[in-house]
Amino acid sequence: MTARNLEKMASIDAQLRLLAPGKVSEDDKLIEYDALLLDRFLDILQDLHGEDVRETVQDCYELSAHYERNRDPKKLEELGHLFTSLDPGDSIVVAKAFSHMLNLTNLAEEVQIAYRRRIKLKKGDFVDEAHATTESDIEETFKKLVGQVNKSPQEVFDELKKQTVDLVLTAHPTQCVRRSLLQKHGKDSANPSRMSYFQETIWKGVPKFLRRVDTALKNIGINDRVPYDAHLIQFSSWMGGDRDGNPRVTPEVTRDVSLLARMMAANLYFSQIENLMFELSMWRCSAELLERAHELHRSSRKEHAKHYIEFWKQIPPDEPYRVILGDVRDKLYNTRERARQLLSDGASHIPEGTTFTNVEQFMEPLELCYRSLCSCGDQSIADGSLLDFLRQVSTFGLSLVRLDIRQESDRHTDVIDAITKHLGLGSYREWSEEQRQEWLLSELRGKRPLFGNDLPKTEEVFEVLETFKVISELPSDNFGAYIISMATAPSDVLAVELLQRECHVKKPLRVVPLFEKLADLEAAPAAVACLFSIDWYKNRIDGKQEVMIGYSDSGKDAGRLSAAWQLYKAQEELIEVAKRYGVKLTMFHGRGGTVGRGGGPTHLAILSQPPETIHGSLRVTVQGEVIEQSFGEEHLCFKTLQRFTAATQEHGMNPPVSPKPEWRALMDEMAVAATKEYRSIVFQDPRFVEYFRVATPELEYGRMNIGSRPSKRKPSGGIESLRAIPWIFAWTQTRFHLPIWLGFRAAFKQAIEKDSKNLVMLRDMYNSWPFFRVTIDLIEMVFAKGDPGIAALYDKLLVSKDLCSFGERLRTNYEDTKRLLLQVAGHRDLLEGDPYLRQRLVLRDSYITALNVCQAYTLKQIREPNNYVQARLSKEPASKPAAELVKRNPTSEYAPGLEDTLILTMKGIAAGMHNTG
Repeated sequence: MTARNLEKMASIDAQLRLLAPGKVSEDDKLIEYDALLLDRFLDILQDLHGEDVRETVQDCYELSAHYERNRDPKKLEELGHLFTSLDPGDSIVVAKAFSHMLNLTNLAEEVQIAYRRRIKLKKGDFVDEAHATTESDIEETFKKLVGQVNKSPQEVFDELKKQTVDLVLTAHPTQCVRRSLLQKHGKDSANPSRMSYFQETIWKGVPKFLRRVDTALKNIGINDRVPYDAHLIQFSSWMGGDRDGNPRVTPEVTRDVSLLARMMAANLYFSQIENLMFELSMWRCSAELLERAHELHRSSRKEHAKHYIEFWKQIPPDEPYRVILGDVRDKLYNTRERARQLLSDGASHIPEGTTFTNVEQFMEPLELCYRSLCSCGDQSIADGSLLDFLRQVSTFGLSLVRLDIRQESDRHTDVIDAITKHLGLGSYREWSEEQRQEWLLSELRGKRPLFGNDLPKTEEVFEVLETFKVISELPSDNFGAYIISMATAPSDVLAVELLQRECHVKKPLRVVPLFEKLADLEAAPAAVACLFSIDWYKNRIDGKQEVMIGYSDSGKDAGRLSAAWQLYKAQEELIEVAKRYGVKLTMFHGRGGTVGRGGGPTHLAILSQPPETIHGSLRVTVQGEVIEQSFGEEHLCFKTLQRFTAATQEHGMNPPVSPKPEWRALMDEMAVAATKEYRSIVFQDPRFVEYFRVATPELEYGRMNIGSRPSKRKPSGGIESLRAIPWIFAWTQTRFHLPIWLGFRAAFKQAIEKDSKNLVMLRDMYNSWPFFRVTIDLIEMVFAKGDPGIAALYDKLLVSKDLCSFGERLRTNYEDTKRLLLQVAGHRDLLEGDPYLRQRLVLRDSYITALNVCQAYTLKQIREPNNYVQARLSKEPASKPAAELVKRNPTSEYAPGLEDTLILTMKGIAAGMHNTG
């Protein structure tokens, strides 16, 4: 290796050490891990692409690190010139290199966290690196409830048994790390579907986690185990069911996903049943089980017996457990094969009677075995693999996950409108809310069919009706909730109830209105109260209702502060309404991965919810890259299940404080000021849309293969029609994060200028009220990830001179907001209370900055092709590996290499920020 390269290697290591603060603790090895991975990666890069490319990457890193230390914008220019001087192939390689380095940094962090956890476990110190503020240990939670909150161990156990957390994996594949890369890091399976997480980690993770809960209960004096039919953790999915504005999710897709999940579940059970049969070889059993075994042995005819392993050719009648489980095994085989045939051919020759059609049929013989073992003194054997198996059946059922269906309220209105017009009743769409309710209820109370095959159907109407038909044809345990997005009124719910009946859905799905925009959240309590006051509806729901609240669109509509406060108030009011009508209300939280879409540490998010709004029943979405962060590996899966379970129990048994009346009054005033400022810029300033389009990569976002849906609900239209994910994504890419902090300046100024004592009150709110603290801390974290200097570079390169002043005004607002935020939190610097997080962000910044500069200059070349055509003509020999990369995208409408470079920078920045949208 040349002296120059040795010097460069030492330089990068030194740069890392200069950038990062000193060791945060004795067991801090993050810088060593990062430098080690980086050095190894650069060696591989040199082997593949030669010394020149390695040197280029190192030069880029040095310039970027220099900028991070001194905030000298000239270094960004130098870096930009270096990028634009590269051949097309080399620019792809360099962008890819920085993307990989960020993924390796993520890996270094995971290794560091695991290392620190091992050290702490050895010391008996269970507090995680982010302290108890972001981590929930189930045993620590139990001990806290008993020791500090004065709950008896039995009370803790009784509440736990009644608790349910339903984690809903959504169809927002905003994961920016390529699946092949995840696989190489041991984080993915060959299965292209996100269902792979169930096979890889969740399936085995659930019984392991429940055993940990059993141990934690034992350590507070409870010797009973969590009952196998207690639904502590449940899983649902939107994958193949979320059709809100997504033309790719058709009725056929819903049917196929449901059958695939059913086939996977049967296969997972089938793969374990042989082991269970091997284990339960004993002959001693209860009279009940013995009678069943004899009955099965007599009725099974040899010609129909199925044998899968030589060992089981004949199950002797004096091994009763094996006789029972052999029958279970045969039915599982038939269940799997029937689902496989229906999936591939649309029909099956296997009679439904030879399969399990509902989970009760499946549980019954297993419960019989469990009861028999316990009654014969073999409790320890019953509580082994059989208990794990029963818990899996209780958690996953026959469908693996329950599929939610989501559709926009307008689409149901279209169908009902087509029906009323066909019946000669006029246009339902034009009726008042009162007229709609009156007609829908009269039909729901009656029995006449509303339409036949002669109903005129547009493509949209046909699609909605076909979806209901699929729901009616498949087993009811395949499905969870029917969610109505953009719900605004009781008629939205009643319309879906009527359509389910008309389409012969035997066991109707529970209907869940989703309130998203600020005005809808404000009106939600009145709409739900109106529903509960309808006798027909009250009888239909049997005392249980679910309401979903949307964090993404409310944030886009009014800004983070106002949305967070309105979501808080809406939940309080909805719970009050439910209490008044004697209904148990479950809140379904539609949280994204980013702060702008309701994201943030799970433990904090749950504990900052209003008192009495969870009550042991919680549904929450797990989206995009958060799925990988939560379930990518076994230990992550365990931590996720523990976090949700512990925080949900703590919230119920030790609820957070309610805000004082004066805090509420101040928040109301601040929210009005925040909304006014946010909307005056985002929706009312005529220059904003143009500025947003040119200052961010929003226009190019559609080229990136990460969105599950088109980026807009409607192809034409401004910010209001843009989906929340691309809206947040675009600002995250430029590290300006505008949707998250915009509005806070006006809110703080309004409060402090009105009365200087309000600053003292704000600090009191920050120190004493979990909701306010979490809101402020998350914004502080976003500022720590942000950099207005990078946003200024995008403006300089991409924004016209007449719009530059607009960007400058926004950056002034950014700095003012940051200053006021620190004042309210009583901090001198960002993240001063979380040195671990600060260190991790600092280490990433140089990589992200290099990608930001590369992206900004690439965008300029894409948008001004005439100025760069000559510069981009490749003169590389065809044999050079980098040149081959350019040839892999021959259909690009841009100059060679530009599109691939841009996409790589987008993915790299998203991985580095740990956020897409």
